[in-house]
Amino acid sequence: MTTVAVLGAGSWGTTLANLLAHKGHEVRLWAYETEVVESINQRHENSVFLTGCPLAESLHASNDAVDVVAGAPVILSVIPSHAVRSVVGQLDRHVEPTALVVSATKGIETDTLDLMHEVLAECLPGRPLAVLSGPSFAREVYDGQPTAVVAASEHLLHAETAQDVFATPRFRIYTNTDVVGAELGGSLKNVIAIAAGVLEGLGMGHNPRAALITRGLAEITRLGEALGADPHTFAGLAGMGDLVLTAFGPQSRNHSLGVALGQGESLEEYVARRRTVAEGVNTARAAVRLAQRVGVELPITAKVAEILFEGKPPRETVAELMGRDLKAERWA
Repeated sequence: MTTVAVLGAGSWGTTLANLLAHKGHEVRLWAYETEVVESINQRHENSVFLTGCPLAESLHASNDAVDVVAGAPVILSVIPSHAVRSVVGQLDRHVEPTALVVSATKGIETDTLDLMHEVLAECLPGRPLAVLSGPSFAREVYDGQPTAVVAASEHLLHAETAQDVFATPRFRIYTNTDVVGAELGGSLKNVIAIAAGVLEGLGMGHNPRAALITRGLAEITRLGEALGADPHTFAGLAGMGDLVLTAFGPQSRNHSLGVALGQGESLEEYVARRRTVAEGVNTARAAVRLAQRVGVELPITAKVAEILFEGKPPRETVAELMGRDLKAERWA
């Protein structure tokens, strides 16, 4: 057993911290919110982001990120993508030179268009890096539902180390060396999930949703290949697996946002009623810019961005997608 520092106490960060604590690891959890720290340490529950879920009594939370990472041989980052650099960027001299840094954040940095492993590599240079991605609703993992995800690293040894740290009889970890593919699959599926929710909000049936998922995966693969990813990754857990879960699962925040948009609610109205923003919102904007940079077409992602940021009527975007020039089906 080892010491694991977990940065980020949202529902997913708390769930992973709890899983690791029950496995026998010493787990220190950093939370931004003081009320989350107090709730976990005093009542053994994250009453803000994982309500009604008792946590391991050995799990300790803190608002001091430096104290949490000091001396830890494994660091897990589950911080929202927009805040990773600001939090982790202050920790370089406090993180062990050999600490394995694992990212479980699914998103793209909007300013730089960096993937999360690239942000972490800049903030914590020289440390071994891995990415944890795949179909995994936090509440189902907390409940012990059988779940399979991917630990990806450019160096297989680091992926295997993450595999050993996280794997339990109900949380199965596969290894992969395609970090870019695992990250893109986990990030862009959130955008397609918004689109799937829009279709549901419009009252559309299974035919359009099946088409959306299939063509959505094709454009994810297209961008991935342009950035050097292995196209086979997108047929696996970090690609198709995560996409299916998020696009159809009722627990998906991105899908729920899409349903609201399809029913006529604006992004501003939706956000005003919630404490956090679905990760796919920022990813949609970043993905459009990233695709433009490498000369790749992402028609579904572009339409989601128009709905989110330009107020375009969802039904109009569906008509425009269906009215595009006819062509042969190509996987990429």
